[in-house]
Amino acid sequence: MTAQALQRDLAVVIGLEVHVQLETDTKIFCSCSTEAAEDEEPNTRTCPVCLGLPGALPVLNEGAVEAAVKIGKALDADVAEETRFHRKNYYYPDLPKNFQITQYDAPICADGALEVSVEGERRVVGIGRAHLEEDPGSLQHEGGNIETADYSLVNYNRAGTPLMEIVTEPDFRGPGEVRAFLAKLEEVLEYLGVFDASRDGSLRIDANISLVPADEVGEDGAIDEATLADANRTEVKNISSHKGAEQALAYEVTRQKNAVKRGREIAQETRHWDESRGITVSMRSKEEEKDYRYFREADLPPLQVADWKDEISIPELPDARRERFREEYGLDAEAASKLTSTKEVADFFEDVADRFDADLAATWVADDLLGELNYRDMAIADVEDRLDEFARLIELVDSDEITEKNAREVVLRTMLDEGVDPDTVVDREGLGKAGDEAVVAAVEEAIEENPDAVEDYHAGEGGALNFLVGQVMSKTGGSADPGTVNGLLRERLED
Repeated sequence: MTAQALQRDLAVVIGLEVHVQLETDTKIFCSCSTEAAEDEEPNTRTCPVCLGLPGALPVLNEGAVEAAVKIGKALDADVAEETRFHRKNYYYPDLPKNFQITQYDAPICADGALEVSVEGERRVVGIGRAHLEEDPGSLQHEGGNIETADYSLVNYNRAGTPLMEIVTEPDFRGPGEVRAFLAKLEEVLEYLGVFDASRDGSLRIDANISLVPADEVGEDGAIDEATLADANRTEVKNISSHKGAEQALAYEVTRQKNAVKRGREIAQETRHWDESRGITVSMRSKEEEKDYRYFREADLPPLQVADWKDEISIPELPDARRERFREEYGLDAEAASKLTSTKEVADFFEDVADRFDADLAATWVADDLLGELNYRDMAIADVEDRLDEFARLIELVDSDEITEKNAREVVLRTMLDEGVDPDTVVDREGLGKAGDEAVVAAVEEAIEENPDAVEDYHAGEGGALNFLVGQVMSKTGGSADPGTVNGLLRERLED
C-alpha cells in the first residue's frame, strides 16, 4: 500500500500468533524433563534429540497431543482425525537442528473461536489454526540487549519443550482488545490444566499489524481479503505478557501512523519489542512462507487421533462455571467473576459452599481470604491444603464463638502469617466471645468513665455513641459483638 493511499483515516488490523508452552513432564520429542530447577545450569537438560545430533530420532509425546486436543475442544475448533508434522527450515543459533519440527498444512486444530468481553461488549475472535511444534532454545545477551550486546549465549534447556501455536484471524482493532483476549485465553488454558503461567516464557506472542483505510472496514468489523493483501504487514516479536502486548502494539500503531503522516512507506518487516526501552526496533525483512521450505518430517508418521479424541474430556470452562455459580448459588456478577478467576479458587469456594451457606462462603472466600492472599502476594494454591482450617474459622464465627472483626483482623491474618490453625490463635489471644455479663459490665464502666461522651450523646452528637462502643470493645479485648454493644449502650443511655 502506498503512502498516498493511506492519507485517509486509518484503521488498525491485528492478528496474533500465541505460543503456549504445554504442561507435560517431558519434552515433545524426547524424554528430557521440562521441569527447570532453580539453580539449573545451562545446557544440562538436554539429549541427542533436543540437541539435534546426527542419527537421533524424535518420538512424539502422547501427553502433548492430549493437551492439544483439549485446547481444540475448548476453542470450539475442528480437531483433525489425522495430522502430520513438517520441517520448517531456518537458521537461528537457538535452533540446533537448523529446522523446527512443526505442523504446516495439516494442523491438529482449525476453525475455532474464543468469546471475549471488551469494554462490556462480547466479541468473538476467530482462531484460524492451532498446531503442535517444538520450542527453540533461549538466548542470553551479554553486555546489552539484542542490538547492543557484546555477545550472546545459547541455552538449549528449553529446546524441545512442547508448544501449541494458536493463530488468530485478524480480528483485533486495537491493543486493548488484544490484552483482553490474552487474559481470557490464559484463563481457559489454566482451567484445562495444560498451562502454567508462572513458568518463565510459558506464553509468548508475535503480533502482525497492518493499517488499512477506515472506510474499507465494514460495520461488523469485516475487512475484504484484497484490502488486507494490499496492506504491508509488520510483525512484532518478543512479547511475553498481556501488558507487554498492549504496550508494544500501542507503540507500533503510533509509529506506523506517524510514518504515514510523513509520507513514508510502511515496510513489511519483523520488529523486536524492546521492553526496557518501550520501543520496537527493526530486525529483518519479513519472511514469506516459501522462505521456510517446508517439507514432510520423515521421522514421524502421520498422527491419528480419530480413535481416542472423543475420549478426551475437558473440565467446565470459566464462562460456564461463572453462569452456574450465579444460578446455583445466587451470586451477583462481581462475586461470580472473583470466585471463578482461577480453577483453584472456584474449587476452593465450592468446597466451602458445601459446608456453609453460599452467601457466607462467597463473602469469606471472595472478599476476606482472596484479599488477604493478594496483600501477601500469595495464591489460593498456597492454602488449598488448609481448607479444614479455613472452614473451622468460619464455623467459629457462624456459631458466635468469636466476633467477625476478630476473625478477619486477627485470626485469619495470623493463620496466613504464621501457618497456625484458628483455635490456636483464639486460645493464645483470648478471643473467645465475651459473655453477656462481661459485656454489660463493660458498658456500665464505659458510661461511668466518660460523662462528657454521655453528655454529647444526649446533645445529639452521633460520634459520641461510636466513641463509647470503642471503649467497650477495648475493655472486652474486641471479643464483644459490636451490634450487641451498640444496642446495650442505646438502651442504657435512654434510661
